Amino acid sequence: MMKPEPCLGLMSINVALKLTLLLLLFLNFVGMSLVLSADDYNRNDFPTDFVFGSGTSAYQWEGAVNEDGRTPSIWDTYAHAGFVHGDNADIACDGYHKYKEDVKLMVETGLDAYRLSISWSRLIPNGRGPINPKGLQFYNNFINELISNGIQPHVTLHNFDLPQALEDEYGGWVSPKIIRDFTNYADVCFREFGDRVLYWNTVNEPNVFTIGGYDEGTTPPTRCSPPFCKKYNSSRGDSTTEPYLAVHHILLSHSSAVRLYRRKYKNILPHKETFVGAKNVHDSIEAKLYCRTSNMGLLALQSIHSVSFLQMIQMKTGQPLKELAIFSLVGPLVHGDYPISMKTNAGSRIPTFSDRESAQLKGSCDFIGVIFYDNLNITDNSIALKRNLRDYDTDMAAQLIFGPALFSNEEYPVTPWTLREELNIMKTLYGNPPIFIYENGQRTPRNSSLQDVKRVEYLHGYIGAVLDSIRDGSNIKGYFAWSFMDVFELLDGYNASFGLYYVDRDDPKLKRYPKLSAEWYGNFLKGGNTSGVRAIELEKDPSLVSVGRLFQ
Repeated sequence: MMKPEPCLGLMSINVALKLTLLLLLFLNFVGMSLVLSADDYNRNDFPTDFVFGSGTSAYQWEGAVNEDGRTPSIWDTYAHAGFVHGDNADIACDGYHKYKEDVKLMVETGLDAYRLSISWSRLIPNGRGPINPKGLQFYNNFINELISNGIQPHVTLHNFDLPQALEDEYGGWVSPKIIRDFTNYADVCFREFGDRVLYWNTVNEPNVFTIGGYDEGTTPPTRCSPPFCKKYNSSRGDSTTEPYLAVHHILLSHSSAVRLYRRKYKNILPHKETFVGAKNVHDSIEAKLYCRTSNMGLLALQSIHSVSFLQMIQMKTGQPLKELAIFSLVGPLVHGDYPISMKTNAGSRIPTFSDRESAQLKGSCDFIGVIFYDNLNITDNSIALKRNLRDYDTDMAAQLIFGPALFSNEEYPVTPWTLREELNIMKTLYGNPPIFIYENGQRTPRNSSLQDVKRVEYLHGYIGAVLDSIRDGSNIKGYFAWSFMDVFELLDGYNASFGLYYVDRDDPKLKRYPKLSAEWYGNFLKGGNTSGVRAIELEKDPSLVSVGRLFQ
């Protein structure tokens, strides 16, 4: 679970508004208590072209990291440095060898679509130059297997796994050289797989990626500088400038790849209706005292979210809705430039777009991908802007208060109305763009039970919220449960579980077992109702807990 695609944000609240805000917060809280998601529904309640799926990503699922010409990515380096409880994904789920078996499980579950990512270092081992024929063959075989079984592939080009060779050569995303190399890599993917792939995502969760990787140093490639390094000391990086460089080059790489696709491929491929976007993280932010904020758009952080309260402020007080500087990547995509607040707070530390770059960025997204998990609290912290030494986080001028569930293996609270609020705000603020929810799922401790009732409750609630949002008029095109099976998680390794299927890591063959959630999701996808319960028999429960129950 990458937590975590462009953003909308927080405004500094002046003293004159505080009493109004407290009243609105109370009214908002009362209103939320009355807004619940659809409870009794079935697949037929959704539009006929609505897509239900699930997914994983290359490093988390494939394994075979040293086979058939693949070279290390920065995620390999990160894991082998011991940053994920000593875990790594050298084997992971062994999807590289077991993809046919896994596609059969997808068919049994009833998936319409599957979200995957391509390992850049498997396809082009040096980051540029010759294509690896074995890597090309694997992805062709995998995509063909999906399509031959009626499953639509949604492909991500970069999922935290930049080839280590490019990181070593010029610093990866902090260098403008990455724009050319990423565009060439995208060109290979579009050319080789574009006759079968209709939906492309460029860069997954760039806000999580840039904050963790270039400011706090908590995710690959662990670049940061004191005093901003959160967990690990680093001898390389600059937290005051590199996050902005990485974001800038990600945006330019995205727009370059989209421009290439639209000019070179869109009108010559067998299917004319193809789409390029990217995934955002949108977890709802609960106002601690003053307001609620949101991140929406092309890219993402797994924890900046719902702006419904700010929207209320705008409507009821006439005050303009401002953007949270640090997460406002949607500005360049909509307007061709960063928001004024972002440029003001970062000053000369943030790069500028040329007129040509600005024009290329504007409208460079056919759809928005949403990643949504959990709530967090936020308060105003504009006093931080008085500091002389500031990083990407400080420039945000807000304090994010994470709940214990975000950085542990605890279960997330089930609050589906927050997703509905988020989707409705996106409809209002962005002109109702097409949306795919690419990640939404419940975390449980590893090996807790195949009877993952909490995951069933979570999926039931949030899919109901999606249905409510569709009825509200949101242009939502699909929902993907994260994750299809238990994979290597970026923050948790194998300590936490998000999968519909359990992978027995004590079995040399890594046998897969359906959890209660897989049974529930499959039953729903095949037309079953979501209300009521019946007992089911599970093939095996490694925790030796008795048989569970299934919403049907």
